[in-house]
Amino acid sequence: MAVTCLMLARLLEGRLDAFEAYERAVLPLLAEHGGRLERRSRTVDDRVEAHLVSFPGDEDFAGYRADPRRSSAAQLLEASGAAIELLAVREVEGR
Repeated sequence: MAVTCLMLARLLEGRLDAFEAYERAVLPLLAEHGGRLERRSRTVDDRVEAHLVSFPGDEDFAGYRADPRRSSAAQLLEASGAAIELLAVREVEGR
């Protein structure tokens, strides 16, 4: 079953470079695990970034999360001070 997640990162002022370095390290890994970055947006004040990411299945998502290259980049995320919230989401019809 396909997995779609919304990641919200609350960013600290003055630490955007560390967060962007983390993103450069981990976002390319998505494709290796069947993942796709559907959308990446940031608020105009650079305080919150949102990613909509999809994977073909739970095992693909788990493989991405367990990738040792992702773990080795964790110090960049810690240095950024970003607070991360990960939400499993689904499409809804209508408005």
